[in-house]
Amino acid sequence: MLKIDMFSTADKVKGQGVGSAYTELVRLLKEKFPKQLDIEINQYNQTDLSHYHTINPTFYLSTFSKKRGRKIGYVHFLPETLDESLNIPTPFRQLFYKYVIAFYRRMDEIVVVNPTFIPKLEKYGINKDQITYIPNFVSKNEFHTVTPAQKCTLRKKYNYAEHKFTIVCTGQVQTRKGVLDFAKLARQNPNFQFIWVGGFSFGAMTAGYEQLKKLVDNPPANLSFPGIVDRNKLVDYYDMADVFLLPSFNELFPMSVLEAFSCGIPVVLRDLDLYKKIIGGYYVPAEDEPEMDIVLKKLAQDPELLQKYAEKSNEASAYYSEDHLAEIWYKFYTEQAKIGREKGQIHVEKK
Repeated sequence: MLKIDMFSTADKVKGQGVGSAYTELVRLLKEKFPKQLDIEINQYNQTDLSHYHTINPTFYLSTFSKKRGRKIGYVHFLPETLDESLNIPTPFRQLFYKYVIAFYRRMDEIVVVNPTFIPKLEKYGINKDQITYIPNFVSKNEFHTVTPAQKCTLRKKYNYAEHKFTIVCTGQVQTRKGVLDFAKLARQNPNFQFIWVGGFSFGAMTAGYEQLKKLVDNPPANLSFPGIVDRNKLVDYYDMADVFLLPSFNELFPMSVLEAFSCGIPVVLRDLDLYKKIIGGYYVPAEDEPEMDIVLKKLAQDPELLQKYAEKSNEASAYYSEDHLAEIWYKFYTEQAKIGREKGQIHVEKK
């Protein structure tokens, strides 16, 4: 049995995709490979593989112990992506960024959820041969489709108009996420209802906090901000939607898009290079807010087009399914363990 120690505090901050990705992975591995993988969480015992999901200083110090086996780092962000999400005081920013890269360099292998990170990590001195791309995934049992009647029932339950064309986005309220464009679209389309599910996971440290807080406190009449929603209720908001719209300017590999795919709803995205590489053809692309406005109006008026992209979402969901990704992760871990033994990094006595 392969022993893996997961190191993470990602689930302590609600409403962020890193926590969702971590929770989903641990659940999947425990369910699919109970006899092949022995998974511990933040235990610091001797292990075959140590998989670091967050970059806590205590975790960094642990990397100097021979008990850690082969060290795997999960890269969800780079210094340049943090700039657009958090306001870090200037005296500490460069120090923190150096720490982030130092943490990644301590790893024997890096996993990225975003293939565009690979050349950027190379510039930070990390060999591309030590980097593996593995996409995120979501549970089809947790995020699922509903009938039109069930959709109306959900809207009524949450006090939304049952028959209005409904656009939903989920994610942290951040400027880089395109919240201001989402609000502008709401003002331009008073006959549609817009819902942004998420909040300020990092409070006043959020970039653009003051402007965004004013919007959240006083949104247009047809835009609501229900705040951070428990994950077991999140599916209800996807299932209320006619369209999922993420107008983000900069993304990693958002769990929200996979969750929308899994719920079988059409997805509209700002046409970022990342999306073209990993999910091109599965979503409706829009270059900017004016084009998003045109796209939403077309989808609202054309049931066939709406159905076409609902089917595209189902196709994407099948590709990023649990079963497919479970096999990819299991193969990755077993290969890393083999390398670790060859390099003398693993010292655990096998049962």
